[in-house]
Amino acid sequence: MERWNGHNGRSERLPPARGLDLRVEAEMEYDLRAELRRVVCGARQQLLSRQHSEGYWQGELEGDGILQSETVLVLAFFGKERSPLAEALAKRLLDTQLPEGGWSLYPGGRAEISASVKAYFALKLTGHDPAAEPLQRAREMILSLGGAERVNSFTRFYLAMLGQIPYSLCPAVPPELLLLPSWFPVHLQALSAWSRTMVVPLSVIWAKKPVRPLPAELGIRELILRPPHQWPPIRKPGETIRRGFGWGAFFRGVDRLYKAAERSGRLPGRQRALRAARDWMLRRIDAGDGLGAIYPPIVWSLIALQALGVSPDHPAVRKTWRQLEGLVIEDQRGTRVQPCLSPVWDTAISLRTLFAAGADGNCSSVRKAAAWLIDKQITVPGDWAETVRAEPGGWCFEHRNDFYPDCDDTAMALMALHGFINGNCNEQFPQPFTLIDEHAAHADAASARPGGDEEEDLLERATRAVHRGLNWLLAMQNADGGWAAFDRNNCRRFLCHVPFADHNAMIDPSSPDLTGRVLEALATLGRRVGCPEVDRAVRYLRRRQEPDGSWFGRWGVNYIYGTWQAVTGLRAVGVPEDDPAVQAGAQWLISHQQADGGWGESPDTYDHPERRGRGPTTPSQTAWAVMGLLAAGKRSHRSVLQGVRFLLDRWSLQDGWDEPYFTGTGFPRVFYLRYHMYAHYFPLMALAKFAASADHDTQPPPRPRLRVVTPADSPRENLRTA
Repeated sequence: MERWNGHNGRSERLPPARGLDLRVEAEMEYDLRAELRRVVCGARQQLLSRQHSEGYWQGELEGDGILQSETVLVLAFFGKERSPLAEALAKRLLDTQLPEGGWSLYPGGRAEISASVKAYFALKLTGHDPAAEPLQRAREMILSLGGAERVNSFTRFYLAMLGQIPYSLCPAVPPELLLLPSWFPVHLQALSAWSRTMVVPLSVIWAKKPVRPLPAELGIRELILRPPHQWPPIRKPGETIRRGFGWGAFFRGVDRLYKAAERSGRLPGRQRALRAARDWMLRRIDAGDGLGAIYPPIVWSLIALQALGVSPDHPAVRKTWRQLEGLVIEDQRGTRVQPCLSPVWDTAISLRTLFAAGADGNCSSVRKAAAWLIDKQITVPGDWAETVRAEPGGWCFEHRNDFYPDCDDTAMALMALHGFINGNCNEQFPQPFTLIDEHAAHADAASARPGGDEEEDLLERATRAVHRGLNWLLAMQNADGGWAAFDRNNCRRFLCHVPFADHNAMIDPSSPDLTGRVLEALATLGRRVGCPEVDRAVRYLRRRQEPDGSWFGRWGVNYIYGTWQAVTGLRAVGVPEDDPAVQAGAQWLISHQQADGGWGESPDTYDHPERRGRGPTTPSQTAWAVMGLLAAGKRSHRSVLQGVRFLLDRWSLQDGWDEPYFTGTGFPRVFYLRYHMYAHYFPLMALAKFAASADHDTQPPPRPRLRVVTPADSPRENLRTA
């Protein structure tokens, strides 16, 4: 049997996994049991040790170099380009430069023009000599990619704010958009949630056109090949400009007409629109960790508020600066900026993983996490309430983002809290213990044995939260049967052709991966095939299955992620194992296992779908594939055993699983993520699910007697029994 090798780019015959022969699979599986128990228990304790004292988990969320370069550009706009932070971020940019000179969107990716131009500009602003070898290489790469005129619309705004190009080269972002009624084809609520949070501050910047002039020697004239009147129109990644009439041509015409009207002063609603934009931003900054609680609107709002004349001492401005500073990480790997924080997401998945790996509701770590998660439920209306009539009850991704709960985090939170309510655990493994120091020993022991009233109160709160969250999630189902992230029926595809839509996510339509996860959550809460909302979602997934059996992954890379979630969701609600859609998905996963027994897929597959399922193998993607095959009833299949062996072989007591690649998706073809927690909880979840699916009897050994350890103990000491 031949499999794709993501490391050398060739198909090759798949050798047996270590110690594996088809004639002795039963013996091999038996031999796995002791090692499986050892790795699951060790990885479980590693996961527990990463829990914050407040009860949540939050791993680093790593993006590409644009987070560093854009932060330097923002600091430069405020006259802080030589600050210690800016210089530290510039050093990080040098460390991540590609050998050929540019900067990529993900490890293993090719140089990308917008990322490279911003990085070069940031390095010049922080005092790096343009004659130095790194900047020479960068300049040559940028010119070979077509020069600075090829950058996207957001990058053009940065160049305009720093005086490198006129604002006329940016797409017009009308603040009057806030005044348009909901019945109008183009209005603010018709955009995706993340687009709204970026468009509103950008509309202020467009209207006010703030500029911080720079000395010529700090500019990037050397990167510009053509005069302004010859710059090409902005296009989405991969888009070709077609001749003739279409939505793209229509909106480019509207852009020209709007700019002409602005030059002639024929925009009577401008001041009212700017006041509406100011109020819109301030309300959302107050109700979250900055505007939208994500990096782009946080930095755009800083510039927009200054352009509106808001005082630097205004509480919203000070809060926004604090939120930006809170995204910065400084450690031995250097200084870098996160796109946002992920505590709700990481906590919900960690809880689910702990339940799979043997935890129950009486574990103090579990109780603390469940209480934290309940407290994060959003019970006030947000933007979604403009189109949905339902009681609020969702969860957001970050610590606080009241206007923007999402269906993905809500589904994960519901499954985690259901596990807490029902004490779901995999009894294949001994119960976990919590690492504590001598001074906390008695308090921790008391919290591990809650009193009746306290326990009943927490369970009652969890039950109410699940009921409320379920009702909200059901109300968010789209007309096509699927679920999107933040809004219902946000799918006006013609909006993807507006000139400032080149972030490739102007709308928020249903996606197969998220729909599969919601189905899994509904099944956890008792909904099955035969329920109208389930049947509609199943039909949606059947329609969206690719001809080769896979499903697209909107929020994770890529078809491995989508296929795992779709198969898992279908099976959870009662679609049988032998259903053609389930079997086709399973066969696609099997056919894309690689020679080392793992699975891997590169973000490159968003640009080249024909390469789907190919890329360097990773623990998280291998875990997704294994869980998808387990859901499809393939527990005894050779591919599953090889995938389990891959995960077991790559775990270490000191570091767990290592995963340098980006397997998360922000905006396909534009922005990707490395969730540092993915390599900790998804492989553990897969191994625990594999053990739980065993058809043989495995009684857990007696629970070990454990001594209390102190932070001074080594990692090995932390796992030692008395």
